[in-house]
Amino acid sequence: MNPEASKGTSLQNGAGAGAEAEAPCKKRPDYLEWPEYFMAVAFLSAQRSKDPNSQVGACIVNQENKIVGIGYNGMPNDCNDDLLPWARSSSDWLDTKYPYVCHAELNAIMNKNSADVKGCTMYVALFPCNECAKLIIQAGIKDVIYLSDKYHDKKEFTASRRLLDMAGILYKQFEPKRNKIVIDFNSIDGSKTHEHTAGPVAP
Repeated sequence: MNPEASKGTSLQNGAGAGAEAEAPCKKRPDYLEWPEYFMAVAFLSAQRSKDPNSQVGACIVNQENKIVGIGYNGMPNDCNDDLLPWARSSSDWLDTKYPYVCHAELNAIMNKNSADVKGCTMYVALFPCNECAKLIIQAGIKDVIYLSDKYHDKKEFTASRRLLDMAGILYKQFEPKRNKIVIDFNSIDGSKTHEHTAGPVAP
């Protein structure tokens, strides 16, 4: 047999064996799917809220899976939130946060970066109250994805469902595939030594 031919065959076999031994590079399986991503954005934006009891965020998404609005609960622009009350209860209603605070849904709609939000989907941590339902209807949002419905039996939320049903706006509860999403600023450098879990504090 020709020695050169034998050598060439040996090299080819060696290269083939190496190629077979090398595992193919595939995409990672644990990436965030769109619904998880959008709800996580809502939860992350909630961390901007200064409310000591309830941090709620909302994220509005168009039909192309592009974010067109983000908001969280807080006091109105140009109103000093150090001078306004944050209490949940008081002998005087005017000394509670409720007459003053803007909900996440309102701020997400007002913060839109598109001409409008008609036909869009809203991801929000809590089921919208009746006042937010009015805004959602007037803005033309087509459906609402919420995580918690813990105030289901309160009158404001009964009214909200009534309005949303009459307007034909779909709403459904988000079912997460994981309990938490960790934001690790050190992961970009290949280390995972500090963890911060983004999520709102329960009211």
